[in-house]
Amino acid sequence: MKTITLLTAFMLFAVGFTMAQDVEKTPSGVKAVVNDISVEIRFYSPSIVRVIKYPVGRVYARSSLSVIMEPRPVSFTMSTSGWRVLLQSDSIQVSLDTRTGRVAFASLSGASLLTEKDYGIQFSPTDSSFIVRQAFLLDKKEPIYGLGQQQNGRLNQRGQRIRLAQENMKICIPFFQSLKGYGLFWDNYSPTLFSDNPQETAFESEVGQGADYYFLYGAGGDGVVAQMRELTGQAPLMPLWVYGFLQSRERYKTQFELMEVVRRYRALQVPIDGIIQDWQYWGQDSNWNAMQFDPIRFPKPKLMVDSVHAYHTHLFVVAWPDFGPLTRQYSEFDAKHLLINFDSWPPNAGARPYDPYNPLARDLYWDYLNKGIFSLGVDAWWLDSSEPDHIDVKDSDFEQPTYLGSYRSVQNAFPLMHINGIYTHQRKTTSAKRVVILTRSAFAGQQRFGSCNWSGDVRSDWNVFRAQIPAGLNLSLTGIPYWNTDIGGFFAGRFAQDGGAKNPEFQELYTRWMQFAVFTPFMRSHGTDIPREIYQFGGPGQPIFDIQEKFIDLRYSLLPYIYSTAWQVTKNSGSFMRPLLSDFPSDTSVFNMDNEYMFGRSLLVSPVTEKGSSMQRVYLPSGANWIDFWTGEQFTGGRRIIKGTPMDILPVFVRAGSILPWGPEVQYATEKKWDDLEIRVYPGADATFTLYEDENDSYNYESGAYSEIDFQWNEASHTLTVGDRRGHFPGMPGERKFKVVIMGRGPGKEIPYNGKMKKVQL
Repeated sequence: MKTITLLTAFMLFAVGFTMAQDVEKTPSGVKAVVNDISVEIRFYSPSIVRVIKYPVGRVYARSSLSVIMEPRPVSFTMSTSGWRVLLQSDSIQVSLDTRTGRVAFASLSGASLLTEKDYGIQFSPTDSSFIVRQAFLLDKKEPIYGLGQQQNGRLNQRGQRIRLAQENMKICIPFFQSLKGYGLFWDNYSPTLFSDNPQETAFESEVGQGADYYFLYGAGGDGVVAQMRELTGQAPLMPLWVYGFLQSRERYKTQFELMEVVRRYRALQVPIDGIIQDWQYWGQDSNWNAMQFDPIRFPKPKLMVDSVHAYHTHLFVVAWPDFGPLTRQYSEFDAKHLLINFDSWPPNAGARPYDPYNPLARDLYWDYLNKGIFSLGVDAWWLDSSEPDHIDVKDSDFEQPTYLGSYRSVQNAFPLMHINGIYTHQRKTTSAKRVVILTRSAFAGQQRFGSCNWSGDVRSDWNVFRAQIPAGLNLSLTGIPYWNTDIGGFFAGRFAQDGGAKNPEFQELYTRWMQFAVFTPFMRSHGTDIPREIYQFGGPGQPIFDIQEKFIDLRYSLLPYIYSTAWQVTKNSGSFMRPLLSDFPSDTSVFNMDNEYMFGRSLLVSPVTEKGSSMQRVYLPSGANWIDFWTGEQFTGGRRIIKGTPMDILPVFVRAGSILPWGPEVQYATEKKWDDLEIRVYPGADATFTLYEDENDSYNYESGAYSEIDFQWNEASHTLTVGDRRGHFPGMPGERKFKVVIMGRGPGKEIPYNGKMKKVQL
């Protein structure tokens, strides 16, 4: 027995030695052959690593649609010990087992972060490629987040089995991040099965020439988001107006109906900044997406656009990725083989989607959109059905050719390429307007194209409403910061036949949903069956009207805070909607918390998602003290409290040690300059805040046309320091006033400011 043991040991050593000889160090990492699988490990930065695996004898040459980061030179060491190859940068360790092909990641101290499963790669041949599967091993109690926007009502995605394929209400991104401080992006565009069970966590893609993924170590939720933005692109800044209130309906049937909505908001003196023209402004379904206004119902579209602007409002117009058979677009795209041959929306209309993977098709799409719509002065886009809709589905549909291969091989990247085309072409057309795109689907990297996702055609239902909170948070954790949802739900269902906007339960649901929307990146009312304009619910002096007006006004008061947060999103890879675990990673109570979140760095929001609720339990995380936004009452963190929730109250708490700039009362975002701002200091800890200002639109900020003013509160000395203003832009306030209010400590103090540092003790 002893002889056999020694022989076995010798053989294992020999195999390990042989395997090690198949390892080649490269300038960015290592190449190896393990069990007829080529393995490449490449450092893109000290904390971002790409892993590629493909069968020996195959050539793997692929340019990513999502990843735009160019690998930069990274200093790393390489060592071998038997069958183990170890690479170490100044941030992480990466090891390769040359017996099993397992790649593992660890911190510099050697603590395990993520490991593949031994022999965890699988290639199942198909006619032209492979079904590709890679399995990983996670700690049993390790929470993970992301996967795009799923409607499962969960923040933590452990124990899930999800087919990641784009659908209405379902945004699929094969990316998750762990509470351990790393992220994993599986760079594949075909439908992919994500599965997590006690044995393994795996991605399995229907089409692939190899396995291709990125490991990102950020040492925390914000760090991982920052790494994902570095890898796939930063989010440009939206114009100030778009952070105001946006009104929509399915649909405004004439230009006169649309203009009447704008007029009524202005007459009621309820703030509004955008109105959205949804589908069928082009006429019949066979003329679907003709990208021109029907001359009967929209006889003077240029006058309509100009009139919207005269009311200091902005116009979104819808465009779809498919065309009806009677459109000029259909004829030209079809003649040039730029359509994908399957049925899209609407049913029985013969509409077909275009091939957005083809640069010629993207050029042609913009040419029609620009001439027919954008040239009228339209401000923003409502890009519906960007999955796209797929009806009368046949398996052969997925084998339809596109510019980049079969539709199945690139299906999930359809929205990425579609949005890319509109953003890129508008940027080339003009820099006077920042690109604003509302769209229903997304893929990794789409944040770089000026887009905001909405959660699709969700139902007017309390449980559906609650599920939107973790849906938005998980999308944010994939690196896509802009998200919103139809206030009140798109499909009104039973409410439409039971009183509509006068139905008490619908009024309650809509109003609670609107309160939530105040604390999302875009605040937008939309839906079918029941018109949602504020006056549909009553008039001034009636409770539901007054409560809705109160929260629209609140949104405008928060605009300096929101716009400054938007700048942090663009400049420092920040996020608007932040799960509590991002700010309080040491508080185990928040790891699975899916009904509260931070909006920016200072505001904790607990939406009321239960019918008839008059009280709500709110958890205040440890690691901070908290101040009730409405009453000023102070609380220590690490405990649950009961908050009264009459219809006009949404539980909001401010982190002690926060500074909130408070905007003036306005009817639209740019009505008044911010030359007389109130600066609200919430004491209890030191605080900092950077106020960001620019021209409110255009891309001049990319060339430095903006200003920043730092505010610092010193709790010990009760001193607020207003720092030197950095930067300049045309129209910038020179002399201005700040009214500083220490919340709960008196009426405040007004201080003049001319751009030079000021200190004031309060």
